Amino acid sequence: MNDVSTEHTHKMLDLAAQVLTTEAQALLAMRSRLGPDFIAAVNAILAVKGRVVVMGMGKSGHIGRKIAATLASTGTPAFFVHPAEASHGDLGMVTKEDVVLALSNSGESQELSAILPIIKRQGIVLIAMTGKAQSTLAQHALIVLDSAVEKEACPMNLAPTASTTAQLALGDALAVAVLDARGFKSSDFALSHPGGSLGRRLLTHVADVMRSGTDVPQVLPHTSFPDLMREMSQKGLGVSAVVDEDRKILGIFTDGDLRRLIEKGVDVLPLTAQEVMKPQPSTIHQDALAAEAAQLMEQLRITSLLVVDQDNRLCGALNSNDLMRAKVI
Repeated sequence: MNDVSTEHTHKMLDLAAQVLTTEAQALLAMRSRLGPDFIAAVNAILAVKGRVVVMGMGKSGHIGRKIAATLASTGTPAFFVHPAEASHGDLGMVTKEDVVLALSNSGESQELSAILPIIKRQGIVLIAMTGKAQSTLAQHALIVLDSAVEKEACPMNLAPTASTTAQLALGDALAVAVLDARGFKSSDFALSHPGGSLGRRLLTHVADVMRSGTDVPQVLPHTSFPDLMREMSQKGLGVSAVVDEDRKILGIFTDGDLRRLIEKGVDVLPLTAQEVMKPQPSTIHQDALAAEAAQLMEQLRITSLLVVDQDNRLCGALNSNDLMRAKVI
């Protein structure tokens, strides 16, 4: 591969900077045009009994697919229909209870224009996202979202660049405004993302990953030090809870506590669990998100946590390895 000359390198960087500047300016200009039509589009989507059907040809179609996916993942049932396929039967997927969001920078896409009269005749709410306010698409639409740009970022002002960026950003703005109006929460978001890392962080609870039953290291306060160490060794967490007869947590003893006692020259063998434990340890509820446990461990700079139930009794324990195996961290 031949090295690019210094002069050509500077030219490439300058051109890249111009593209980013042009597209950023297009977005800022569009921000100043937000108004009643945007509010009307949000309200129309909130009121729809069916789904949001997104349409667009070419590059607008690619953007439309992403907008449909964003809406669907944030609480608004949506899907993409290709305008050319709509003319050959796929228009039957659109019902009177749906809203159609049609994208076209020019507003004159032949495939889209061919089906606009049918959509309008069926009384389906049509939202247009276009850069031409007087276009065929805009004239058929009940609501028009202005995505016009002064120029494309392409040096020849031909390739859809700034215009598609504007469509994408306006679609994101629409989706975010709708999810906020719905009161959409992170827990709702997780339900549509169960397979990814976001879903794991938002759906996995402490009870799903904790050690429980006989795997939880625990001793009574009068337990001898050798028996305390035997419990910690057998359970392999590097800690043991000290509990009363009712499983109420009195304290905790860790490998770190043992090291500190040895460094001080303390004769630990005659001591009991109650005499060496650290009282009032940090705990987490079994219904808490596992991600919250990870955050608490990080804040306290610890690697293990005791887990309590609704009665504040010991019911489990977990460490950072458990969270890593569950891919929460």
